[in-house]
Amino acid sequence: MRLVGGTASIVSALAAGLPGGNIELNARVTGAMLDGDDVELSFIDAGGAEQSCRSSQVVFALPPRLLEATVSFTPRIDETSARRWRDTPTWMAPHAKFFALYDRPFWLEKGLSGTAQSMVGPLAEVHDATTASGKAALFGFLGLSAEDRASLGEAAIIASCIQQLALLFDSKTADVRATLFKDWAADLLTATDRDRIAAVHPVADRGPWVGEGWRDRIVLAGSETSARDPGYLAGAVHAAEGAAASLVARLRTTRVGGRASFEGNL
Repeated sequence: MRLVGGTASIVSALAAGLPGGNIELNARVTGAMLDGDDVELSFIDAGGAEQSCRSSQVVFALPPRLLEATVSFTPRIDETSARRWRDTPTWMAPHAKFFALYDRPFWLEKGLSGTAQSMVGPLAEVHDATTASGKAALFGFLGLSAEDRASLGEAAIIASCIQQLALLFDSKTADVRATLFKDWAADLLTATDRDRIAAVHPVADRGPWVGEGWRDRIVLAGSETSARDPGYLAGAVHAAEGAAASLVARLRTTRVGGRASFEGNL
């Protein structure tokens, strides 16, 4: 049920098939401006310098709420689209996840599944996260709000999670080899201030995400924009397939000398 190497293995495989120099890592887009038939993107590069690039088509593969909060558009996005972006919750953005890594899956030796739900302690939901290679781990979702997590601090939360797992599965806290803690609400590339409060799951909607003015130049491909399984990995794949199909169709309509012209950096 899990991908060997994690979901990052998908990204690595796709990136390996692209020409060298086509990926700009640690760069953050800050603005998009219409300039004739092109879009000029402004971004901060890995060294902190302001840069820009031009393209006939741009795909924004991030949550629409994050896009609205972090990228400025000239001319401005129409208010109907901007409101829809703001009001679409980013699935899991308010939440946090904890992993405890062990030498062996001791819970299985006790005849336990590694699955638990708890109304006491920081972890509300726990599952076996042992890898296909046999590296033992338990993970859980925090039942604490983003505000409570920020108030308690990461060190206190990790200590409490370790103690809770020890009580649930009858083990010693010293058995823990390492821990991993991820708070998406504190991740500036995932959540906005609006995401600090848990919201309902995004609802699938086939309506257009981009209004007049920008519709022929940008495409949204974040999972939340998918008409199927929005917010989930399956939704991300579906949204990406739709964005790619849309781009190919647009680029095929651009003809120079009777031949399709595939212009711009995608």
